Amino acid sequence: MTERLKRWGGLTAVILLLLSLSITLTINGVWLYRLDINWLHIEHTVNLSAHTLMHNYGQLLAYLELPWVTDLNMSNFPTSFTGMIHFEDVKRLFLINHVVLLLSLWPAGWYLRQLSKRATQWRLLRPMQIVAVVPVALAVCLVVNFNGFFVTFHEILFRNNDWLFDPDLDPVILALPDTFFLHCFILAFGLFELGVLGLYWWAKRAVKRAI
Repeated sequence: MTERLKRWGGLTAVILLLLSLSITLTINGVWLYRLDINWLHIEHTVNLSAHTLMHNYGQLLAYLELPWVTDLNMSNFPTSFTGMIHFEDVKRLFLINHVVLLLSLWPAGWYLRQLSKRATQWRLLRPMQIVAVVPVALAVCLVVNFNGFFVTFHEILFRNNDWLFDPDLDPVILALPDTFFLHCFILAFGLFELGVLGLYWWAKRAVKRAI
């Protein structure tokens, strides 16, 4: 029973590690926003240069990710009271994600080392097959109805409607169009899927070598 709990705990840690790492890499993928500034013509939408937009984006990320940054001050975008509440909620979620990443590192690494040491990587095959379906299913939802997916996502994660920004009060929303968030979701799902497939490939190769 204890061994079974260890396996389930280890597998859970691996999945949490992949998920939180994918989210962290997406959050810090500033290159994606830099590309979207050009692709989505954000410069023309807000009448600010790409350099200025990146500077403000950096200020926003610093607030959202660093526990010691307690005030959000973007040089070119004022923030309303409700906007500030929403960014506080987002900051809390980001920090929780980072804590999950740190806490899952050791148990996930330990579990994978145990599988390798005991030559039992095959235990990953079925779980990874199942988990690999999730990003694909979510990607289908994105393609079919992104607006519906986006609204549902916010309704699940946030307890209020403060995420519904008024561009007159929170003009930063014009610099963060829905399509940018679509690209973020695609990147996060893709990174998670790559991690899952990477572990599946590792387990499959170990099984073939053992035959």
